[in-house]
Amino acid sequence: MMLKNKRATVARLGKRMLAAGLTTGTGGNLSWCDRRRGLIAVSPSGVAYDRMTAADVAVVDLEGRRMDGDLAPSSELPFHLALYRHRPDVAAVVHTHSVYATTLACLHWEIPAVHYLVGFAGPKVPLAAYATYGTEALARNVVDAIGSSNAVLLANHGMIAVGADLEKAFAVAEEIELVARIYYQAKAVGTPQILPEDEMQRVMARFRSYGKKPLEERPQTAQNSLKIRARGCPGA
Repeated sequence: MMLKNKRATVARLGKRMLAAGLTTGTGGNLSWCDRRRGLIAVSPSGVAYDRMTAADVAVVDLEGRRMDGDLAPSSELPFHLALYRHRPDVAAVVHTHSVYATTLACLHWEIPAVHYLVGFAGPKVPLAAYATYGTEALARNVVDAIGSSNAVLLANHGMIAVGADLEKAFAVAEEIELVARIYYQAKAVGTPQILPEDEMQRVMARFRSYGKKPLEERPQTAQNSLKIRARGCPGA
């Protein structure tokens, strides 16, 4: 089976997406790109997540040609392909119909820096103009709107999150849905106070090192010891 592990992860996170309330029924879709091989594992069209298996997940190339699997890939494949072509840093895409993000998308609102967790996406979450689902027009709108952000709202439709792998993209989708809910609720009772851009730049810089050990705490191997000495660090 081609991309066995990636297909299994797509199926597993599809179930998790349903359990987390990020979509219902067969809505939304996920993909994970193996850039070295030029192949993409993408959820199939019209298959319920609670019944999806790794074998159901389609494999296509970067032109969208089916390479493995008996089922057709998601009808939203065009924007997956467009994102992989447009953003070399992206290796996974999660598309949800999560309630609060979709509510804001139906209002044609972006999500500003109402909470520092918007930094999972960027200084804000932009909005892509509406186009019919599954079309090249929607794919173009997504690429035009997303910029360097890790999430984008789709007008009258839902949300897309991207990342370096499928777990990271899924984490963005979860966090931005939380921020969307906070923003909606704050707007319902008053005027939210938006964090300034310089603070969001600090937050995003901290996120880039989140969960990583400082260099001095990492196990010192012969290889990284040589690298440290080569850089002229103290003790060389």
